[in-house]
Amino acid sequence: MTRDRDRLAPRLYQQAADMLAQEISQGLLPRGTALTQKALAERFGISRSPARQALDELVRRGLLLRGASGRYSLSGQTADPGLSGRMPVPARLTQRSSWEGIYPEIELAIVSRTPLGCWRVNEAVLARHYGVSRTVARDVMGRLQNRGIIRKDDSGRWHAPALTAQHIDELYELRWLLEPVAMEKAVPNLPAGLLDAMSDELLAAMEGDAQRDSTLLDHLEQRLHVELLGHCRNEALVRAISLPQALLVTHQMLYQLTLELFGTEPFLSEHLEVINRLRRGDIDGARAALVAHLRISRRRAMLRIEAVQEMIQPDPLPYLERVDPPEPG
Repeated sequence: MTRDRDRLAPRLYQQAADMLAQEISQGLLPRGTALTQKALAERFGISRSPARQALDELVRRGLLLRGASGRYSLSGQTADPGLSGRMPVPARLTQRSSWEGIYPEIELAIVSRTPLGCWRVNEAVLARHYGVSRTVARDVMGRLQNRGIIRKDDSGRWHAPALTAQHIDELYELRWLLEPVAMEKAVPNLPAGLLDAMSDELLAAMEGDAQRDSTLLDHLEQRLHVELLGHCRNEALVRAISLPQALLVTHQMLYQLTLELFGTEPFLSEHLEVINRLRRGDIDGARAALVAHLRISRRRAMLRIEAVQEMIQPDPLPYLERVDPPEPG
C-alpha cells in the first residue's frame, strides 16, 4: 500500500544512512574505519535507535558488515578499533522538532488499516520507530484521540476501532446531527465569493475525467465539510464535528482504491445542491440537502470499505498490532 510521504522529511535514520552511503561511495571514510552506534549518534546528534537503524540499513545495502561488540566495518574490510568513530565533519540532519512532522503519515497508516479490524497503538514503540521523544509521541496520540481515530481502553492502552457497520453508523449519525447546525452558524461569516468559487470547482470537477482524481475529490470534501463549516465561530461545535470527521481521512484512501466503483462520483452533485441552496439564501433547504447527502454517503462508505477489504495488504508496522475489539467499559 502506498503511503503519503511527500509532506515529510526522510526519517533521521534514512538521512544518516544516505549520507554515509554517499561518503562510502566517494571514498571519504578511512579504510578500516569501525563504525559504532555511539559514534554515529554523536556525529549526527540523534539517539542510538535511529543510529542503529542507519547502520543496519547500510548492512542491508551491502555497504557495511556487522561485526562483534556492536561495531560495523566497510564491506570487504577488517575494522580497526583505533579508527572507531573517525568520520568526516558532522552533517546537518532535518530534525523533526514536533509532532506535526510525523503526524500525517501516522494518521494515514492507522486509518487506512481500520477497514481490516481493530488495532492497538503502542506509544513507546511509535517513539522508537520515528526516533522521537515520548513527549512528541504523546502529542501525536493526543491529536489522534482528538480526531476520534484512537481511544483508550480501561487498561490505558490505545486502540483504533475497526470501521464496522455499527461504528460507521454512529459516526455518520453524529455528522448529520452536528454539521447542519454548524453550517447555518457559518453562513453569516463566509468570505465573499467563497460559495461562488466552490460552485465553480464542483461544476469543473463534474466535467470529463476531473472527477476521477482522488486528490481533487478529497480537496472538495474538505472544502465543504471542514473549510466552510469552520466559519461557524463556535469552537466547541467545531471540535465536536472533528470527532466523526476521521471518516474524511478514510475517504482519502478509499477514493484512491475505488474510483471505478461508481460510474460517476455522486457526492459532487450532492455538494452542488447544498452550495446552490446556500447561494439562494435557502438555509432550511441547504440543511435538508446536507443531511440527505450524509445519509446517502453512509451507505456508499460501507460499499467502498467492503470493496477494499480484499485489496488492502498493508506492510507491518512495529507500533501497530491487530487485536480483537476491547470490551466496552
